[in-house]
Amino acid sequence: MEKGERRALQLLLVFFLALCSIFASHLLSSGPYVADDVGGVAQSKVSAETNSKKEAPLPCSAPANNSICCDRSHYRTDVCVIRGDVRTSSLTSSILLYNSSVPPQKIRPYTRKWETSVMNTIEELTLASSNDAEKTRCDVNHSVPAVVFSTGGYTGNVYHEFNDGIIPLFITSRRFNRRVVFLIVNYRHWWISKYRDILPALSDYPPIDFSNDNRTHCFPEITVGLRIHGELSIDPTLTWPLNQTLLDFHSFLDSAFSPHIRYLENHQPPKSTTDAPKLVIIFRNGSRAVENEEEVVRLCENLGFQVQVMRLNYGSELSEIYRDLNASDALLGVVGCALTHLLFMKPGDVFIQIVPLGTDWGANANFAGPAMEFGLKYFPYKIKVSESSLARIYGKDDPVLTDPEKVNSKGWAETKRIYLGNQTVRIDIDRFVEPLTAAFQFIVRRKKSKLGTKFVS
Repeated sequence: MEKGERRALQLLLVFFLALCSIFASHLLSSGPYVADDVGGVAQSKVSAETNSKKEAPLPCSAPANNSICCDRSHYRTDVCVIRGDVRTSSLTSSILLYNSSVPPQKIRPYTRKWETSVMNTIEELTLASSNDAEKTRCDVNHSVPAVVFSTGGYTGNVYHEFNDGIIPLFITSRRFNRRVVFLIVNYRHWWISKYRDILPALSDYPPIDFSNDNRTHCFPEITVGLRIHGELSIDPTLTWPLNQTLLDFHSFLDSAFSPHIRYLENHQPPKSTTDAPKLVIIFRNGSRAVENEEEVVRLCENLGFQVQVMRLNYGSELSEIYRDLNASDALLGVVGCALTHLLFMKPGDVFIQIVPLGTDWGANANFAGPAMEFGLKYFPYKIKVSESSLARIYGKDDPVLTDPEKVNSKGWAETKRIYLGNQTVRIDIDRFVEPLTAAFQFIVRRKKSKLGTKFVS
């Protein structure tokens, strides 16, 4: 080989090694960081490609002892894990790692971190180190880990309660097999009561009001914040090592509600039933209400459905809703938070969604997508302009009627004001026959096929 050729190869090799170094640096800097117990920063070597593999641990899922590891890579949520001699200090809104020296971290344990306005209402916690254990002696010693989360934010809306809270709590805490304590900031007593069947199925211990319990609780490990994957969604590749799905979440709900349902069955008269496909209709009051409810119910009954109408409110008993939906064949409703209860159906059942003007994105992202991921057969009914109450308010050439996407592009406030908060629907019964008939025939074929949750098209 000529001297010039050797020189060229050497330069090429140097260039290649430099590129590799830059690439490796990028991978390291894009991951979470771990503050070690001597104050240094050790970069995680978990790449995005590795995270996508089922066998790979998530960032900060196994931090070193005497460390604080924070994963801030997700646009929805931050999650920090602090491991070692960990103690709570509610008076200072702090969680302290003793016999260590690591940089402090700030975190608000709620799953909508991109929404500054709501995040500002969530209590901020400081994770810090301390070498003076005498200042914060343990009042309560726990032998199991803890998970810290908030019941503030949009709590009060059942969609957000499940999407931002219950499902992320399931994702984050399930791996502990109930051997975990829940520390709750922005504690809501009514929330604890509402989810009294679900919480004991995730934790063997009573939840603690972090902000108002002034005792020092000591743990071997605390996870601050909840992991979230998407809208009413669970990505099995991100639930290592359990690799769970929405079907597993449904099985969990089934086991959580079963004791209460058995109690109801033993203390309430049995509901009359027939072999006809059972359809539950969730009607709304006010915005997005159906103006001709009686006509819709009559149509469904004439087609052969056994109809149960639900009108839900904040006081509705979750176990009763679960019992009735889980025993039904189909759910019908207009886009809205109450359709979150589609998670109470059985995989293979039918979901019929009425989609008013300007609500396509929410209908698809929040409900249709999760329904199909969950295994429901989806039948959408998109209304025409003539079926919307907005047609009586705006002129026929107004963009509100002719170009909802343009109106929605002005921002969420405009969408909420016009399409979500100021619209009712009057269903065209002649048009509505088609999706209802298709849904009914699908259910009948599925029942006859005796294939359980498998679809027969």
